Amino acid sequence: MNSARFDLKLEPEDKELLVSAAALMGSSLAGFVRAAAREKALSLIEREAQLKVSRLDFKAFTRALDAAFEPNAALQSALQETAKRVRRI
Repeated sequence: MNSARFDLKLEPEDKELLVSAAALMGSSLAGFVRAAAREKALSLIEREAQLKVSRLDFKAFTRALDAAFEPNAALQSALQETAKRVRRI
């Protein structure tokens, strides 16, 4: 397994805190920091990947999806042009 080095400067009180927490977990300081950073990163990425809308916005969104769709002139033109160029087998 390839690994990359990452150096981190800590205030003495922060290091003491992390060493104590690592000991409680039965882990090395590096292992604890690596696991905690990974957990936080995954949580943040998952949270940011979610779309959050108000109840009112969600209702408007679902109404728009359920409404009858009528293509505008640009879409009609694109569909007609495509039908001329694309041959179905």
